[in-house]
Amino acid sequence: MSAETPDYKDTLTLPETDFPMRAGLPKREPAWLARWEKIGIYDRLREKEGRKPFILHDGPPYANGHLHIGHALNKVLKDFIVRSQQMMGRDSRYVPGWDCHGLPIEWKIEEQYRARGKDKDAVPVIDFRQECRRFAEGWIDIQRAEFKRLGITGNWDDPYLTMDYHAEAVIAEEFLKFLMNGTLYQGSKPVMWSPVEKTALAEAEVEYKDKESFTIWVKFPVLTDGDLKGANVVIWTTTPWTIPSNKAVVFGESFDYGLYEVTETPEECWASVGDRFLLADKLAGQVMTRARLQPGMYRRVRAVSCEELSRLSLAHPLAGAEGADGEWDEPRDFRAAGFVTDEEGTGFVHCAPSHGMEEFELYRGLGMLDQVITYNVMDDGSFRPDLPFFGGACILRPNGKEGDANKAVIDKLAGQGGLLARGKIKHSYPHSWRSKAPVIYRNTPQWFAAIDRKLDDGMGRHGDTIRKRALTSIDKLVKWTPPKGRNRLYAMIESRPDWVLSRQRAWGVPLTCFVRKGVLPTDPDFLLRDAAVNARIVAAFRQEGADAWYKPGAKERFLGNEHDSEAYEQVFDVLDVWFDSGSTHAFVLRDRADGAEDGIADLYLEGTDQHRGWFHSSMLQACGTRGRAPYRGVLTHGFTLDEKGNKMSKSLGNTVAPEDVTREYGADILRLWVAQSDYTADLRIGPEILKGVADGYRRLRNTMRFMLGNLSGFSEEERIAPADMPELDRWVLHRLAELDHKVRSGYDAYDFQGVFQTLFNFCTVDLSAFYFDIRKDALYCDASDSLNRRAARTVLDLLFHRLTTWLAPVLVFTMEDVWLARFPSEDGSVHLQDIPATPADWLDETLARKWADVRHVRRVVTAALEVQRREKVIGASLEAAPVVHVRDAGVLAALKTVDFAEICITSSIQMTGDPSPQEAFRLPEAEGVGVVFEKAEGEKCQRCWKILPDVGTHAHPGTCGRCDKALT
Repeated sequence: MSAETPDYKDTLTLPETDFPMRAGLPKREPAWLARWEKIGIYDRLREKEGRKPFILHDGPPYANGHLHIGHALNKVLKDFIVRSQQMMGRDSRYVPGWDCHGLPIEWKIEEQYRARGKDKDAVPVIDFRQECRRFAEGWIDIQRAEFKRLGITGNWDDPYLTMDYHAEAVIAEEFLKFLMNGTLYQGSKPVMWSPVEKTALAEAEVEYKDKESFTIWVKFPVLTDGDLKGANVVIWTTTPWTIPSNKAVVFGESFDYGLYEVTETPEECWASVGDRFLLADKLAGQVMTRARLQPGMYRRVRAVSCEELSRLSLAHPLAGAEGADGEWDEPRDFRAAGFVTDEEGTGFVHCAPSHGMEEFELYRGLGMLDQVITYNVMDDGSFRPDLPFFGGACILRPNGKEGDANKAVIDKLAGQGGLLARGKIKHSYPHSWRSKAPVIYRNTPQWFAAIDRKLDDGMGRHGDTIRKRALTSIDKLVKWTPPKGRNRLYAMIESRPDWVLSRQRAWGVPLTCFVRKGVLPTDPDFLLRDAAVNARIVAAFRQEGADAWYKPGAKERFLGNEHDSEAYEQVFDVLDVWFDSGSTHAFVLRDRADGAEDGIADLYLEGTDQHRGWFHSSMLQACGTRGRAPYRGVLTHGFTLDEKGNKMSKSLGNTVAPEDVTREYGADILRLWVAQSDYTADLRIGPEILKGVADGYRRLRNTMRFMLGNLSGFSEEERIAPADMPELDRWVLHRLAELDHKVRSGYDAYDFQGVFQTLFNFCTVDLSAFYFDIRKDALYCDASDSLNRRAARTVLDLLFHRLTTWLAPVLVFTMEDVWLARFPSEDGSVHLQDIPATPADWLDETLARKWADVRHVRRVVTAALEVQRREKVIGASLEAAPVVHVRDAGVLAALKTVDFAEICITSSIQMTGDPSPQEAFRLPEAEGVGVVFEKAEGEKCQRCWKILPDVGTHAHPGTCGRCDKALT
């Protein structure tokens, strides 16, 4: 620039905005949270009238610890849905809740007691329950603050708690419906039992992990006369402690069995020459190897048919043992059973129906339970004190470690000659997910809901049993996201046993029922069914909470004058906590003013483990009390893993805490990670992944900043109608119309990854790398009243309103920042806006096809210029004036209707249909297009930097005609 040429920088209309390039989210987000609370956004949204409700019912987390990344994933997904549905015109209500009863909290109090040497059983039950309540209250406040920090919207001032008095009353009331409709019964069957926690557990309270177990091969002598007498049926088990409770052995009806005789023995072998064993032929070799018998040391005497087996009876291996007092002297039952396999073991299965569900079901079907049920194992996992040889031995110690029961049984069997082999095996085994200790199957009296009992309750539209109603609901009434969730829950419901409702604990809603003394559970008069008694219980719970059940005189108070209190026993088991959470539809959806009008949620959303948890228990509970599922939709997400795909563990040091992410990056980065992930599978997270998310966030933020800077001072007088816009700007409107449909349908389908990727690609590819890149020239250099500049500013305004509202459900803090940067207000917020309607006539498929061709050719031009830039031939694209050869006449004609030099950001351009010369630049994917590089001719405009022949011929020195006019 010569000394005479003025500096035109101040004449450009450059972007103006206070919107910072650096987000500073960790420090700034809390201020937005405080602002939202101050202006009461959630309540103000409820004031919008005439909207169709959308109810996402919150699955309650336990109030017993800080949030982990799985909590964050779950609540953020819920927030995406609540906010997007609201911004699409629904009254999207969200009442957060907490599960407050049950072992997770009770166990924490017991741990505190143990640390102080305090005996839980010496504390009055109401005092203990109050400690549990206070513990839950403390963690609710902590978790509420942690959830709010993630930008989760909802009715935080009035959440639902399962320990609220009204909730406890409704839970009891829902239980009493099971009592009154005949589905409640007391039975004795094997249930998963935690010896450490001394209570029954549901499948949802169990996790499977590897455990090393003893494994033994045990001999059951044949008693029946004949050539098989004295032979031994061999069984294999990984639970030696169940042998004292053995009542039978079963075999497979279709397997090939043989009689095997030992002909030679090595040292240290429990078999002797002449011993004979009955084994499945397929498994005989494996068994003999475990007994240290190599081929050649035994022979197969003959085949043994299943019919022949069915005529045998067996002795228990401890039968006749000195000091056993006849405990095991009765012959063992021996029969075929369908659950026997020949994949492992011996082909024979030992049965202790008190400790195995398949065996229990077999003998229940035979009507023989009274002959085979034992009560050898106490609630702490120890053998009953008077059990010969083993009395007091424990399966597990109080710390969850291996007890002495297995060793005692194995040693006694070895001493009695009852063992053929022993060993250890590592296998997947159920553990309590609270105490982390192994569980056992144990026959105990429990309270059950019969899910196949016919109901005459007037709610039989979808079936006359709980199971039928549930299966019908799954198939016909519920939409599953992803669809495979349907199959999983259907299979579980289809095959599940009756629901175990009772737990032998203190902190929970009690089973509010009375049983008549001296009457068998099978007697119709065993359970007291009295509506007046039920009403008194529910009324007391509403006033005093469930503690009313434990107060002195409670039995007399509730039974009233109508019943002799001496004739009844009060039940003190508490309800399975899944019954609590399964009942939430009643006291949240049905009873609250901000619940659902019909008591049915539009959506339940939890992790895949809740097919056996909350989805499952809610389904069973509601089918028993209202005849159908309490939800119309179910969405499930995967688990969170570290970057390598490993399960997170504190011991491995690979956990990612939500508070750590918000402290380093801000909550919006965590939310963006959720939006970028496929939540239907397991999700990975870690430092490198979060860095990548943050990089993507910065690109998006720059897009928003460009819009804000170039909308400075925009007024309605500048706005022009779409019909008056140049094609490039109308093409953007077409894209907005396309995107509006994709965003709305994507949010409705809960496809957040699809929505975000679509918008991110639009912002970075269509806008930043194309439209903004082209329109910068007009925005900065054109006169304020030029058509191109007015059109671009109008488009930017339309883009602003759509992008901020489209992205607000995901980036709640950033879009608020963007919105307030343009529309500062004391009480305004992007979250009070709806997604604006997009006119259908913005769609222009013909224009879109034309501009697809334009962009196709542009890619070849920009790639050709990039080669010249890399080779230092030019420094910027405005130094070029390429010749573009286009074979397709239609495409060439289209290019000639637009300012293609402007589109390619060159100073000039030539287009021709002549064949491309040999030296032309080409791209493999753009056949028929060639670019020959030429330098632009003329002088460089000192204002817009284009190189044009007319520069220097105008009134303003060193300018082109366009810039001279803008300065005039």
